[in-house]
Amino acid sequence: MIRIGLVGVGFMGWIHFLAYKHLKDARLAAVCSRDKTKLAGDWRAIRGNFGPPGEMVDLTRIKKYERLDDLLADPEIDLVDVCNPTHMHPDTAIAALKAGKHVLVEKAIALKPEEADAMVAAAKAAGKLLMVAHVLPFFPEFRHAANAIKESRHGKLLAGHFKRVISRPDWSADIGDAAKTGGPAIDLHIHDTHFIGLVCGVPKGVFSTGVVENGVVQHLTTSYDYGPGGPSITCSSGALAMSGRPFVHGFELYLEKTTLVYESGSCPLTRIRPGLIETAPMPAEPGGDVAAFVAEIQAAVDGAASGKMPELLSGQLARDALVMCYKECESVISRKVVAMG
Repeated sequence: MIRIGLVGVGFMGWIHFLAYKHLKDARLAAVCSRDKTKLAGDWRAIRGNFGPPGEMVDLTRIKKYERLDDLLADPEIDLVDVCNPTHMHPDTAIAALKAGKHVLVEKAIALKPEEADAMVAAAKAAGKLLMVAHVLPFFPEFRHAANAIKESRHGKLLAGHFKRVISRPDWSADIGDAAKTGGPAIDLHIHDTHFIGLVCGVPKGVFSTGVVENGVVQHLTTSYDYGPGGPSITCSSGALAMSGRPFVHGFELYLEKTTLVYESGSCPLTRIRPGLIETAPMPAEPGGDVAAFVAEIQAAVDGAASGKMPELLSGQLARDALVMCYKECESVISRKVVAMG
């Protein structure tokens, strides 16, 4: 039984809490928050851009800590689930690793690549797992696409376009604060760079155009250079939509024998082949609205139990995704192709 210590009770902490109810061989053992109201079980102020709003929760059988050091000193905690704001991830994760805990940290891994490097190095030095909670590969549509590309079941990937659009994040002061999240080009777009890195690898370079407000990239469109033999990949991602525009993500992927199309809310995953257009069946999975998070956290639990890094939660993959975001922002500002290095 893996015993989890949750650090940070905001929107993502709430989503993870909901996912814990469906885990196998794991349980929430402790919660750490500086907010005494939340430690008392009143999570009704929590709001996000998907899933249910927060509510009253029963924490009577769960340890409650105001100080991180006290949670890390608890010998009954095996896995620390870091859900505090992104700018706090490096200090929290490194402290947990040094305390001998496995770590699952919400994306983005950090605000700066050098901080991500320090986290990866700390995990190696401690002999513990640093897992980063990038949930996109656990959505069934994206999992289907990743497996199709990896297994070449429809031939080689020739080209593709990814899309991720939200309204301006006015549901949370932290989410709207670029100093804490990096802004949409980091906090939002890193979902895409992580998935692109997973299925295509790190590109040779990037060229991006975008919309910049007060020095922060709010929207961008990027072309990824994989060389003459690589796929032609593009992505548009941003937070400029009016509040009436629902969250949308998806892709259109051109493989040698099949086109895969998916857009949340309007187009289920569809396979298009010569003379055949069919909707790909998606399996029913536990957790409802948070099913992908159940699968993601279960992978972290299984990793902590076995001591083996789950491929989809790799700290190095998350670090590379962060670097890609920064290279794209550099390209938006310079209006030049930027090499990945």
